[in-house]
Amino acid sequence: MAEPARSRHLPVPARRVAAAAAVVLLAGGVTACGPKDSSADGGAGATPHKGGTLTVLNSEPQTNFDPARLYTSGGGKVPSLVFRTLTTRNRENGAAGAKAVPDLATDTGRPSKNATVWTYTLKDGLKFEDGSPITSADIKYGIERSFAPELSGGAPYLRDWLVGGEKYQGPYKDKSPDGLKSIETPDAKTLVFHLRKPEGEFPLLATQTQFAPVPRKKDTGTKYEEHPVSSGPYKVVKNTGDGEHVVLERNENWSQKTDEERHAYPDTVDVRSGLDSSVINQRLSTGSGADAAAVTTDTNLGPAELAQIGNDKELRKRVGTGHFGYTTYLAFNPKVKPFGNPKVRQAISYAVNRQSVINAAGGSSLAESATTFLPPQKSFGYTPYDPFPAGRTGNPAKAKELLKEAGYKNGLTLTLTHSTAKNFETSPEVATAVQEALAKAGITVKLAGLEDNDYKDKTHSIKDEPGLFIGHWGADWPSGGPFLAPIFDGRQIVKDAYNFNHAQLDDPAVNHEIDEINKLTDLDAAARRWGALDKKIGEKALSVPLFHPVYKRLYGKDVKNIVISDWDGVLDISQVAVK
Repeated sequence: MAEPARSRHLPVPARRVAAAAAVVLLAGGVTACGPKDSSADGGAGATPHKGGTLTVLNSEPQTNFDPARLYTSGGGKVPSLVFRTLTTRNRENGAAGAKAVPDLATDTGRPSKNATVWTYTLKDGLKFEDGSPITSADIKYGIERSFAPELSGGAPYLRDWLVGGEKYQGPYKDKSPDGLKSIETPDAKTLVFHLRKPEGEFPLLATQTQFAPVPRKKDTGTKYEEHPVSSGPYKVVKNTGDGEHVVLERNENWSQKTDEERHAYPDTVDVRSGLDSSVINQRLSTGSGADAAAVTTDTNLGPAELAQIGNDKELRKRVGTGHFGYTTYLAFNPKVKPFGNPKVRQAISYAVNRQSVINAAGGSSLAESATTFLPPQKSFGYTPYDPFPAGRTGNPAKAKELLKEAGYKNGLTLTLTHSTAKNFETSPEVATAVQEALAKAGITVKLAGLEDNDYKDKTHSIKDEPGLFIGHWGADWPSGGPFLAPIFDGRQIVKDAYNFNHAQLDDPAVNHEIDEINKLTDLDAAARRWGALDKKIGEKALSVPLFHPVYKRLYGKDVKNIVISDWDGVLDISQVAVK
């Protein structure tokens, strides 16, 4: 996820779940969250009850409410209250929340021996908001309409994975009664998916909103977002200002008996978006009126707010801590001199001062120092390693030694490309910290700051990609697959559009191992293989991992039952209750 979690498959306006900056942790720690339905003093863990209105204060507007156009994956954000999918994430804190569990389906899917065919059976008693039954045909149609060009924006993995998906143009253009033939519905409760290649992580993909059911007769094309038909605990009763004000009320035909993951405690969910982040944090801090029962799903605390919170015991209790699979790193393009020389890349790896980089991003508690490309969560297959151990502050002497071996005994001059946007991943401050560290190893770094859109276009173009730039990537679901494959699979190099394989690595052994891991339906075994592959790639010095972020978000004083999983590191809106 290059921006923040984009892969080759992702469109340019990728989702922004990780776009906001992580922030400095509070001295002395904070209360993060308690288990679902926990009983403890204070708002976070107090016994939840039904009723009341939950207010959501967000920076990014919910610009559409069409499941075909949403880029969400099993997360606990606002759309998950309206759209159910075949599977969803386990709504638990931390690592336990990084697993897929059944949602509309009775299980997470039954694979064929080679994981190219996946079969699902729907639960009994599933209904839309109008009381009509949810059938396999509704889910098939919901997926098919996500292929329509006019409904672009959602995750496009199915176009690559499903047999015939690369040519299918959706039901508006394809009028054949069978639709996309690689999705079979032998009866009203069964779906069978035929894939082009083995995909052991299909249950994780099935959390995407493209798997939400859509009744064909209620489909109004591009206007469907104005009143989508709910399959979840809430229905949309108001959507104004292009998503700036969305109001959800209970879907009376939703049954808790069929949905073990969502609690739907509040009667109403009132979503206000397009707000300035400082305003959001101030309102949550003050907690006046409706803001006492408010949360945010996209806005982190900033340094000013943290200074205030650090001196306020009650506010410190209302800070949730989350981890999302995300890495900021230096990216090398070996096609550009001198980065084709591995000794040069290794020298830079030794020269980097990660502590100064983290300080530039906001402080030592803002992020976790990274020596691995994979984030430090078990679900990704995280395997601790450091192929070029230089400590937290770097090893300039070792870097100089390698430069000499590479033929640069008098040092060299390089250009580092970065974005001028004020975000924590590629900020000018981070670039300056890298510049200063490399100077100690005899490497003169010229900074090339670009406006954010120009930065994205240049760094993702095979033709224009610089030799050295600050990159960032996050996963579409918690696994090493959507983390390593888009960046290092040679078959995903894109020559005429957005390319994310910055090193243009096309190693048959790496490609083969990716295929072999994708065959595994035992995701714990697959995770171990992803970790081993991460180490193998890391030894090639094609990137320099810098840090993994930590998220800090405030919630209102009357909000209870805070659940934050390692799936996306944000508060799960489907679990909260209000006083």
